[in-house]
Amino acid sequence: MMKINENFLNLKDSYLFSLVAKKVKEYKEQNPDKKVIRLGIGDVTLPLAPVVVEAMGRAVQEMGQRETFRGYGEEQGYAFLRQAVCRYYAGKGVELAESEVFISDGAKSDLGNILDLFSADNTVLIPDPVYPVYVDTNIMAGRKILYMNGNEENNFLPMPDQKVKADIIYLCSPNNPTGAVYSKEQLERWVDYALAQEAVILFDSAYEAFVQDPSLPTSIYHIAGARECAIEFCSLSKTAGFTGTRCGYTVVPQQLIRNQTSLNKLWLRRQTTKFNGVPYIVQRGAEAVFSSEGMRQTKANIAYYLQNAKLITDTLKELGIWFVGGENSPYIWLRCPDGMGSWEFFDYLLVKAGIVGTPGAGFGANGEGFFRLTAFGDRDEILEAMARLRKLYHA
Repeated sequence: MMKINENFLNLKDSYLFSLVAKKVKEYKEQNPDKKVIRLGIGDVTLPLAPVVVEAMGRAVQEMGQRETFRGYGEEQGYAFLRQAVCRYYAGKGVELAESEVFISDGAKSDLGNILDLFSADNTVLIPDPVYPVYVDTNIMAGRKILYMNGNEENNFLPMPDQKVKADIIYLCSPNNPTGAVYSKEQLERWVDYALAQEAVILFDSAYEAFVQDPSLPTSIYHIAGARECAIEFCSLSKTAGFTGTRCGYTVVPQQLIRNQTSLNKLWLRRQTTKFNGVPYIVQRGAEAVFSSEGMRQTKANIAYYLQNAKLITDTLKELGIWFVGGENSPYIWLRCPDGMGSWEFFDYLLVKAGIVGTPGAGFGANGEGFFRLTAFGDRDEILEAMARLRKLYHA
């Protein structure tokens, strides 16, 4: 008799953001005249940079000519884009080989797909609160999950516990959902821990472009020893507004060996078997992101979102609300007022102020009592939302 993967039955019934969308939809149907400002799901609002659009337009023209038409591309990504990523890392002081870079349709996909390389008997160590994909993809595979506690005391930056044995470790910095950023010294402790455990760190650096403090690492490979224990995932979704265009990359160092086997070779084999690559047109647009003009234009967009974040954090400071994030991250993680629960505060903000955020409880048990706001909105809407928040707190 055919059997399903019963691990799926262990997942929560509804994905966090689907539940948020459902609640907002119901509210709008009941209150059609009320304007809702969305500071919940972290989707970008600014358009693609002009240099990216121009590059993609040229690629479209190429696809319409017999002489320049492209069919199947390299599953690991076209060489021109992998080389551009290597140059970008070199500018940050990190040397990569072209063979260590794999182009994908985004960090979310690869963070789940990378698990194909690991046995289901591996123990996984995941921060709490956490981006739901880390947890759900491991539940689907039936792995044992241990949690490291993020809280106010450690500024939601949990550190390794030498008494805990783990095989796969998830780290995200700048963090989603909390916006907290690990220092170099903190990441050194994580790398030392992983090397001692012979574990593999899955390092999500999707928000590295938001780091403005030069003392903070923007890659795990800024840390000595990381090439022997870490895989890095990054996305152009937030760096360059590719949430709808879909492109990212994963770095698997040649030095990363487990069970006398190169994980780089395993990932290449997996990708050539299960993935046909990112469209040529999109990869040409991504290549333009890493040009000097592309970096200038995309940094202007990042600065816009960071200014939005400052408007939010300035308001929270004024109102005396505890928070982390917002300075080197587009996310702001705040404590709910008056001992409210996360979903209770979600409903309160939606009904009383027409503001949508994300309940911290949706990111794990330690998120209860906290709330995430994002800076990816329109400037005028951010200003209006903060005015509504001030009015609500001063009422």
